[in-house]
Amino acid sequence: MERKQMNFMWALVPIIVMIAAMGVAVIKLEQDPHVPLIIGTATAALVAYRFGAKWHDIEQWMYKGITMALPAVVIIMLVGLTIGAWVGGGIIASMIYYGLQILNPTFFLVTIVLICGIVALMTGTSWGTMGTVGIAAMGIGMSMGIPAAMVAGAVISGSYFGDKMSPLSDTTNLAAGLTGTDLFEHIKNMLYTTIPGLIITLITFGILGFKFKTDKIQSNEIDGILTTLNEQFVISPWLLLIPLLVIILVAKKVPAIPALLIGVILGFIAQITVQGGSLLDAVNVLHNGYSMDSGNAMVDELFDERGGLFSMMYTVSMTIVAMTFGGILEFSGILQVLVGKLLKYVKSVGGLITSTIATAFATNATCSEQYISIVVPSRMFVKAYEDKGLHSKNLSRALEDGGTLTSVFVPWNTCGVFIFGVLGVSAFEYAPYAILNFVVPIISIIFAYTGFTIAKLSKEEVAAIQAQREEV
Repeated sequence: MERKQMNFMWALVPIIVMIAAMGVAVIKLEQDPHVPLIIGTATAALVAYRFGAKWHDIEQWMYKGITMALPAVVIIMLVGLTIGAWVGGGIIASMIYYGLQILNPTFFLVTIVLICGIVALMTGTSWGTMGTVGIAAMGIGMSMGIPAAMVAGAVISGSYFGDKMSPLSDTTNLAAGLTGTDLFEHIKNMLYTTIPGLIITLITFGILGFKFKTDKIQSNEIDGILTTLNEQFVISPWLLLIPLLVIILVAKKVPAIPALLIGVILGFIAQITVQGGSLLDAVNVLHNGYSMDSGNAMVDELFDERGGLFSMMYTVSMTIVAMTFGGILEFSGILQVLVGKLLKYVKSVGGLITSTIATAFATNATCSEQYISIVVPSRMFVKAYEDKGLHSKNLSRALEDGGTLTSVFVPWNTCGVFIFGVLGVSAFEYAPYAILNFVVPIISIIFAYTGFTIAKLSKEEVAAIQAQREEV
């Protein structure tokens, strides 16, 4: 059967069906997003078939989508192992124990944004930061009486600031590489939107932090938590060397997988040698997570059923299901049709950049993968930016502002699912507090319409692009 040109209305059908199914299942019935995504995948397959795609092609598109997510799946499983090993080894307990004694509740949220930002900047990974420092921050903040959603927002804001601005970050390199922009020129250009966003974030969390003054914290509750931690774990500052080593390894450009694996092994050894656990207990924690019944409700909430490979299977299954949907949308041409329609109505520079950010967010919502939200719009918009005489760093910045940062707001996106699995807070809860992630896209749109920091191509660069097109 010959492939036919797909029209806009048919391309819109899978999106409408998926959103409607998601609204019923997730919002009304309060169920997981897996089934709505499967319904969306089936609809996209039928639409593609309607326009001449063979089942073999559709199957391959789903496999390609899943293949794109396999690196993320491996990281997700390793993070689950890391959490289990670090909880069982007393590493997380030691971080919380000393954090409760050092950090001031009034400035806790600001401090966490800065710490997570520095760690993610050094390592280039928001996921690694949230899966290590973020977990400890959640424990400390909740122990201080700060709402979990608020702490999660601070962790996410800091982690994504560092990830976005790090030359080691995969998304940063991806956005620069796909648009043909020098990496450090791309990072420098992002400072214009990201630094104001960080300042607004710190001021906001500083104001929120004053609600949690020291005198409002029940010192007897903190003492109870510290006592329970001492009873349940061997607390030692030496255990903090394990996460420090992992951070140093990644900062030294050791790939994330072997670096995390070293952290898992050291945590596993710590559970046996330092905590006195048996080999059977340590292996069980890696698979099923850590179990605790200390009698202290707060401590049990922090540590019981935490980590382990099995705890990440929800996230893994969500990632695989989401990427089957994203794969069909990407490789069948459905997304290209939708974006092509959008470009017909874009007349100004402000409209073009706003459309890029909106498309990146829409791709996050429909394809459920952060990387696709950078890959697809970069392909779709690159010529439009050149035609308007805009430097490629405008496009690369818009891709990061609209794609990298907004991925956390979609509960069924791999980033939203990962955060829920690691921090235990859903996207609907932490969204108002992921301040940097929604402030930066707004700043980017404002700059687009005012022309502030929008770089234009020189005459020589325009001539070089035209000559290259003629040669092709």
